[in-house]
Amino acid sequence: MASPDTLGLSPINAIALVGALGVGAQWLAWRLQLPGIVLMLLAGVLVGPVFGILDPARDIGPLVGPMVSVAVAIILFEGGMTLNLHHLSDATQGVKRLVVIGAPLGWLSSTLALHYGAGVGWQVAAVFGGIMIVTGPTVIAPLLRQAKLARRPAALLQWEAIVNDPIGALAAVLAFEVVVVLNTAETIAHATQTLLIGVAVATVLGWIGGQGIARAFRRGLVPEYMKVPVLFVVLIAVFAASDTVLHESGLLAVTIMGMVIANADLPSYAELRRFKEHATVLLVSGVFILLAASLDLSTLAQLNWRAGLFVALVILLARPLTVLISLIGTDLSWRERLLVALTGPRGVVLVAVAGLFGERLAALGVPDGALVAPLAFVLVVATVVLHGFTLGPVAGRLGLSGGRRPGVLLVGGSLFSQALAETLGKAEVPVLIADPNRSRLRGARQAGVSTYYGDILSQGAEEALEMQQFDQIYALTDNDAYNTLVTTDLAPEFGRSNVFQLVRDREGQARHDLPSTLGGRSFAAGQSHAELERAMRRGHRLRLTRLSEAFTLADWQAEAQDAQVLLALDLKGTPHVAAADQDITARADWQLIWMEPPETSVS
Repeated sequence: MASPDTLGLSPINAIALVGALGVGAQWLAWRLQLPGIVLMLLAGVLVGPVFGILDPARDIGPLVGPMVSVAVAIILFEGGMTLNLHHLSDATQGVKRLVVIGAPLGWLSSTLALHYGAGVGWQVAAVFGGIMIVTGPTVIAPLLRQAKLARRPAALLQWEAIVNDPIGALAAVLAFEVVVVLNTAETIAHATQTLLIGVAVATVLGWIGGQGIARAFRRGLVPEYMKVPVLFVVLIAVFAASDTVLHESGLLAVTIMGMVIANADLPSYAELRRFKEHATVLLVSGVFILLAASLDLSTLAQLNWRAGLFVALVILLARPLTVLISLIGTDLSWRERLLVALTGPRGVVLVAVAGLFGERLAALGVPDGALVAPLAFVLVVATVVLHGFTLGPVAGRLGLSGGRRPGVLLVGGSLFSQALAETLGKAEVPVLIADPNRSRLRGARQAGVSTYYGDILSQGAEEALEMQQFDQIYALTDNDAYNTLVTTDLAPEFGRSNVFQLVRDREGQARHDLPSTLGGRSFAAGQSHAELERAMRRGHRLRLTRLSEAFTLADWQAEAQDAQVLLALDLKGTPHVAAADQDITARADWQLIWMEPPETSVS
């Protein structure tokens, strides 16, 4: 049998394996509708401590530590870029309370649960308790999509996760800096001086880096194609410079830098944010696989019944008390408060940051530092699995389930969109029409259709609407350019396969054709807004027909030869858009939404 050394991977193969496992696990989780963190943990543990295929320290060597440090720095920078103070000031009272009151209270309660439950020392508990404020923005979103909660508790959980993400990072970094200084300084006075200098330098460097990027981008000193490279170079430079003054203070500096950029109101902020989100997905995947593969089974074996007590205290005591106390005096019902209090999944950010800090604490000789990473893994797995299986049923028992059917957002009020909304409503598909022109929504409101008056791309729509309740978007306005803008802007959030628009009036003319990278997929079998409106005025109607074993799609096609199918709704109520160049496929118990000419009569 070969020795472990001969079985080792080359650094290139090891890095390739880490990337393939991380991204592959997230893709598989998307396909199976499972939390990606569970599959990443399983993959990392199997190739690492179980089968010994990957040993980061052996296969990648001394670069593992710097790689993880830089990756965590970028992850925390991304967290900082989500904290827009304007959004916080406009947030609901519940979100503000969960941030202003809940964050420090959660830090305290988590620290107590760690010390008295897991039995770790106060230094480790304070550092780990800080990052436990984060409820996992990368985990809560898929759980909310799966559970289909009512709008208000879903929005509260989502905004809490987003806003508390950088706050938890700041709390953990500050606590870690205190521990580092206390364990390396010779006297209390020296420790205080070193800490104050380090925090001040990190704050100044983060502010200078963020302001420098903002001013350079705003004044056009950096071309568009170089903005992302310049951003990441400055990010690494700020991280390294701050770390030189005080070890690990670079994490604080990059978090502050992200917050400064988030509040600079940059015109190119959306593009920057999307790119760094993509980079964060790759980095989170890589860090998680590296940390899981580096787990020592002997360290996991050190976890005893106190680890279970710690998890129980966090889920049953620390989280509920934090939420219930924070939400005292709000207009939320007791059912909504209870649901939020019982929902607190932790995610990969916690594992990544806790794993890095655990290694640093252990290297400093802090007692129980080596237990941080195993405890983080245990907490994340327990909360993700628990909430993944119970959030939907608990919401249903409390009467806070928003329904499991996928919703449709129609952009643009018109005769056709009103008829489509009414027909979708008959099929029990949640639907909403949005339009910045109030008069175009009058008919829909009179018909009892849900409407939103305003621009769907506005900040107001982002705050007033819970976009997670919609799975598809149909841009149906009479403005081709606006339809293209809506579908292009929202495609990254909804997926390009789920955004549709009417065909442009001058489609097919070389001087008016747009690149395929812009806009959404074709809707209404290639008909324009003007054609659909003329059809509705001539007496066309939208009909809903259910297929069965006795009345198949072929039977319907034989009876309605001139009819046009718009949508086919499957057994779950998911709409499938009929394409102009493809035959529609539908099975028994599917429903068809189709346009009936005035002279056609089909049951």
